[in-house]
Amino acid sequence: MLDKFANIFRIPELRDRVLFTLFIFLVCRIGVHIPTPGIDAGALGEFFTQSQNTLFGLYDMFTGGAFQKVGIFGLGVMPYISASIIIQLMGTTVPYFQRLMKEGEQGRKKITQLTRYGTVFLSAMQAAGVAVFLESIQAPSGMEIVIAKGLGFKLTTMLTLTTGTLILMWLGEQISERGIGNGMSLIIFLGVVDRIPVALFDEFQQVAAQTRPLLAEVFLLALMGATIMGAILLTQGVRRIPVQYAKRVVGNRMMGGQATHLPLRINMAGVMPIIFSQSLMFLPQTLGTLLPEGVIKEFVNSAFSWTAWPYLILDWLLIVFFTYFYTAMSFNPVDVAENLKRYGGFIPGIRPGKKTSEYIDFVLTRITLPGAIFLGFLAVFPQILFRYAGDLLGSNISFNFASFFGGTGLLIMVGVALDTLQQIESHLTMRHYDGLMKTGRIRGRNR
Repeated sequence: MLDKFANIFRIPELRDRVLFTLFIFLVCRIGVHIPTPGIDAGALGEFFTQSQNTLFGLYDMFTGGAFQKVGIFGLGVMPYISASIIIQLMGTTVPYFQRLMKEGEQGRKKITQLTRYGTVFLSAMQAAGVAVFLESIQAPSGMEIVIAKGLGFKLTTMLTLTTGTLILMWLGEQISERGIGNGMSLIIFLGVVDRIPVALFDEFQQVAAQTRPLLAEVFLLALMGATIMGAILLTQGVRRIPVQYAKRVVGNRMMGGQATHLPLRINMAGVMPIIFSQSLMFLPQTLGTLLPEGVIKEFVNSAFSWTAWPYLILDWLLIVFFTYFYTAMSFNPVDVAENLKRYGGFIPGIRPGKKTSEYIDFVLTRITLPGAIFLGFLAVFPQILFRYAGDLLGSNISFNFASFFGGTGLLIMVGVALDTLQQIESHLTMRHYDGLMKTGRIRGRNR
């Protein structure tokens, strides 16, 4: 395996791409630790220790801790991701965006330009909201988080955070163009894996202090390995529908006649259902931190506690719903059937056109169900483990460590790692080197 990874640095172009990507990673991590002016870092850290299981904690995970520090990269690339999702959803309903998506390269350039404009707008709005929010809260000890409140602080925060997001967007595009892998996904991936050393150090302290038996720690690590394997199977799972292309004469040549397949992924929605669901489920908790002391606040905090069974069941149901919703929005069986018919393709035993679209929809609906159920289980498994690990193992596990047993972070790590390794393997095999695996090939999410 080490020899196979050493081959990466024997290819000048691939080596330059990998080193360039690592350099961008370093720049991103430096930006996380550069604070926005006018913030009391101590008071802010004290507040976030009470808010790690709310929407703030979820957002902070995507930014690699930058949101908690209100660094210049505090908003991360989430405004860009949100703008991309909005444009993508509009492409299924708004005729103007539908035309752009069918115009080839020129249409993609226009969509990219509109996505950038949307990123600037969303970043400015979110930065303004962050500034107002920071002025409205205090640390549990009563310390003010904003040193000097007012219009100057709001404008400075908006300018700093919006600029930071645009810099990250540009860095992500540079990775996609000159580095290896998808730039935006890798930046989010970097923010997630940033917590791994802290989580492992917490576990090491548990074993060193003999508060948890070594056998229990081995069991936890084995369980983590099994969970990662399950996430890989969910990401890679594909139902292949056979497709046959009819023979046709084009000029003096006979075209078509080959057999191929139409791949339908078990989890076509990716991590988006978990993000949508957790965003909704964390809203009551987030509002609960702002409510005055009383019966209502106690009810909200208990009913929507991160490990409460009503929370877990509702979260699981929302993930199943959003899996079907996002799959329906991002994959259109009618368009697929029309494209097959246009190029002379057909599914054996199924008539082209409407019958083909109905068959594809039939298959997709049924393979999505087990994928949605397992995706929901992966999302709630960290909470279940966090709640009951103490009773089973004799000591509680940390929040950071439990979060790597499923949820958004694990699926992002698995999906992005597979995509990046698949690109590296493509570079190796293209230059007649062995791939990273002895047998078979690594498949990314898009293959």
